[in-house]
Amino acid sequence: MVERIVDRPLLRRVLVPATAFVVTAVGGVVAFVSLADIGVVEAAFWLLDPTSLELHFVEHPDGPARLTKAVALVVFSGLVVSSIWAGETVVTAAFGGQIGTELRRIRMKRQIETLENHVVVCGFGMFGRTITQRLAEAGRDVVVVESNAEELERLPDEVPSLVGDARMEETLREAGVEQASVLVAAIDDSNVNIQITIVADGLGPEGRIVTRIGEEMYEGTARRAGADEVIIPEVTSGTEVSELL
Repeated sequence: MVERIVDRPLLRRVLVPATAFVVTAVGGVVAFVSLADIGVVEAAFWLLDPTSLELHFVEHPDGPARLTKAVALVVFSGLVVSSIWAGETVVTAAFGGQIGTELRRIRMKRQIETLENHVVVCGFGMFGRTITQRLAEAGRDVVVVESNAEELERLPDEVPSLVGDARMEETLREAGVEQASVLVAAIDDSNVNIQITIVADGLGPEGRIVTRIGEEMYEGTARRAGADEVIIPEVTSGTEVSELL
């Protein structure tokens, strides 16, 4: 349950004013019980019907009416403010598109959890985009991890994706790397790809790790980091061109 709350930013934001409301209500009940010497149920009823407080001190004029009413004013004000706060958070999220974003995130996560033997592509630049498109056209399940949300706007809706840093264990776990058949480190940065390779290899995936590097000097480092295959796009494209010629 805690993991679900932490995993949903919108729910976490609403939880703050909701907690403030509950704390204020509980504090009000405790204060009423202590000041007016009444039961918990009656004190809770005062929160729902403030006029009951007035009737109580009409029947018990010797009680601390002034202090209790002052506390009640503070409690009722706190309840109103926290209610408005929670409502404003939900409305702002709705009109700001955050609810839609959260729903898509939850849908993506559930979709990824059902996948097995899929391909995790880290990076949605030209290289990663080409791989993703070709695999999707061939009917392969693909999960894209990209740190820049704007890049994912080019991604077809049917391909699940995550916005995050692929060098983080939790990001790769969320992408289902432990159930994937292949992980492709496709970012336009050899050092970052090697870091992704190290993290992925540390998670012990059964599938292959394919690492893109920019220069041949990094090939040995990438393999020692855990890469099963090392791709140098310039060398690969040069080879294909020479064969074509």
